[in-house]
Amino acid sequence: MKQARKRLGDLLVEAGLITEGQLDQALRQKSDSQRLGDALLQQGFITEQQLIEVLEFQLGIPHVSLYRYPIDTTLMTIIPKDIVKRNQLIPLKKEGDRLFVAMADPMDYYAIDDLRMATGFQIEPVIATKDDILRAINKYYQFDESMDAFLEEIPKNQAPEENRIVDEDSPVVRLVNQIILNAVQLKASDIHFDPQETKVSIRYRVDGVLRTERTLPKHMQNVLTARIKIMANLNITENRLPQDGRIKINFDYHAVDIRVSTLPTIYGEKIVMRVLDLSSSINDIDKLGFNKNNHQRFLELIERPNGIILITGPTGSGKTSTLYAALNRLNTEEVNIITIEDPVEYQVEGISQIQVNPQVGLTFAAGLRSILRQDPDIVMIGEIRDKETAEIAIRAALTGHLVLSTLHTNEAIGTITRLIDMGVEPFLVAASLTGVLSQRLVRRVCRDCQELQEATERERMIFTKHGLKIEQVVRGKGCGNCNMTGYKGRIAIHEMLAMDETIRKMIMNNHAISTIREYAVKEGTIFLQKDGLLKVKQGLTTTEEVLRVAIQE
Repeated sequence: MKQARKRLGDLLVEAGLITEGQLDQALRQKSDSQRLGDALLQQGFITEQQLIEVLEFQLGIPHVSLYRYPIDTTLMTIIPKDIVKRNQLIPLKKEGDRLFVAMADPMDYYAIDDLRMATGFQIEPVIATKDDILRAINKYYQFDESMDAFLEEIPKNQAPEENRIVDEDSPVVRLVNQIILNAVQLKASDIHFDPQETKVSIRYRVDGVLRTERTLPKHMQNVLTARIKIMANLNITENRLPQDGRIKINFDYHAVDIRVSTLPTIYGEKIVMRVLDLSSSINDIDKLGFNKNNHQRFLELIERPNGIILITGPTGSGKTSTLYAALNRLNTEEVNIITIEDPVEYQVEGISQIQVNPQVGLTFAAGLRSILRQDPDIVMIGEIRDKETAEIAIRAALTGHLVLSTLHTNEAIGTITRLIDMGVEPFLVAASLTGVLSQRLVRRVCRDCQELQEATERERMIFTKHGLKIEQVVRGKGCGNCNMTGYKGRIAIHEMLAMDETIRKMIMNNHAISTIREYAVKEGTIFLQKDGLLKVKQGLTTTEEVLRVAIQE
């Protein structure tokens, strides 16, 4: 087996897909049970498509794309769902006594034997990507017969029965679990249950963009809503007021944390579930996509002993991930780090984390006062929402603490006016604020279907305006791996404003924001749009994505 692993690594090096250094790094960092291919994928050195092409060459096993593949649905009754899910495979077609099966790992001989024993067929494996197989399992093994019967048997306008929404074997319980599991597998950040006049739409937000996953009959709405409310410990009888709750759930030893929000609409309660995969590792600062200039500035800021560092951007722009990456860098046994959050999203060893609870009077401001009596070196506040929290955070920074927090603003420089609008005195803002990082998330071009294209006239004009030149851009033409979108995954674009004496004097003298911006440009500050365009030049994203999230400067 070790020899086969070595051969795969050598093949990838020979094909020019990875370097010797990357191969050594992957071999060093992978766990004992992890395959080399999976380790290279996890570290982003190769794409799944590239790995499959090399395996295809090495093993002589063909690979298929399951997107629009004419799968024989009669085979779903032959192979049970538990075998399919456990071994990550999907049956494609049968010819005589041969059964063609798409597998993520065609060298998994235990799975092939298992399948041969269960079906009596001779198994012919072909290679497909893991995501492709998971999508196919979700599509073809979605509903079972009892689910269809269940959809038919619920009379319209019937109140949900208690046993139907609590019993683990009940179809509605399985349906909700399936919807959540699909979201986790597709790496969706949110699930939307949208009630409409004649149906209920279920939509997933994947890579920042919503798409409809399926629609259900209107008479399913009551039982779905009741089941989700029971899971989130909400009041099942209250449907006139918004409610917030939380679900902690385990799928295949996979911890998932979900925040649930309900909102009464004219067609019933709309439910949005924010999905947080607790098994996903906290980012390393070096892997957040900073350009060299911003990376250096950010590291210098977080290594200072005191001051406030704010990370700004709209909801879902990756602020919390960046905060935790910074805390991860600072987390050593020599420092006392305390956080106060609503809710605590990632649990980190070595950090004291507090959950806000307004019902008992534990607000950000009250919690922050208590934290300062706990001899902290570094304090992280989930969000500065009001003047009271802002003022205590500023006093903490002025008395020798490093304070990290987030704020909802559109740009880094706008943070200064936002704090002053909250009622904080300009001299306090100038004295305590050490830096502001504004960020957005843009979709990354799919590495499996990317191709070089000529830049359009409009793109050339936009680049010229920022003092850049562009001849060719990278776009994804769409493939099965990216759901024909041309994008897979996301990357952050940043804008870093580091405070210096000149900016502090400008704030204290109430200078206009435009004056501070002009000075920042002279000092080499790279604003959001320019950072995005630099990533377009690197072939990481597209101009359309940058213009979608960054305002025209």
